[in-house]
Amino acid sequence: MPLGSLRKALAIGASALIATAACLTGGGAAQAAASLPCDIYAAGGTPCVAAHSTTRALYGAYNGPLYQVRRSSDNTTRDIGLLSAGGVVNAATQDAFCAGTNCVITILYDQSGRNNRLTQAPPGYWPGPAAGGWDNLADAKAAPITIGGQKAYGVYVAPGTGYRNNNTNGVATGDQPEGIYAVVDGTHYNQWCCFDYGNAQTD
Repeated sequence: MPLGSLRKALAIGASALIATAACLTGGGAAQAAASLPCDIYAAGGTPCVAAHSTTRALYGAYNGPLYQVRRSSDNTTRDIGLLSAGGVVNAATQDAFCAGTNCVITILYDQSGRNNRLTQAPPGYWPGPAAGGWDNLADAKAAPITIGGQKAYGVYVAPGTGYRNNNTNGVATGDQPEGIYAVVDGTHYNQWCCFDYGNAQTD
């Protein structure tokens, strides 16, 4: 998702983010239509330039990691991938790795191939609550869902949680056109206007 934050895009204070993708609205070679969001965007000549999801692939051929978790018991990390290419997350990997301890999401990998991954948001205009003004990382277990009958976890964005990338590749800036595909939990919100999630704004 290209917005440095969703402050102007979604008037909600916190949300369980399930899948987001940013796409350029001009250029790009058309491809055969496919059933997953970023395949469809590419077929329309508006390819995704950032594609993040903790629940499923956004391309039919994608078979890499979706996200990374870190457990508090020993501070080790583990990538969480898919059950199969183009499929849904293998949540059992997280459950086994995080059993008996707390885990946070440290990286949201970019499926587009442009390496526009998201990590803990650094200090910006409004300092975050973590040490040095950084934002907090999301509790990896806080947003359990099912997708296609399979267990998965969204990104539970509590106040002070944020992910950002200040050095992006191909993401729209300024007044350049862009589109956003996102799935959020509309039942998780508060009275505030915004939260930090994305990769265009750098402050």
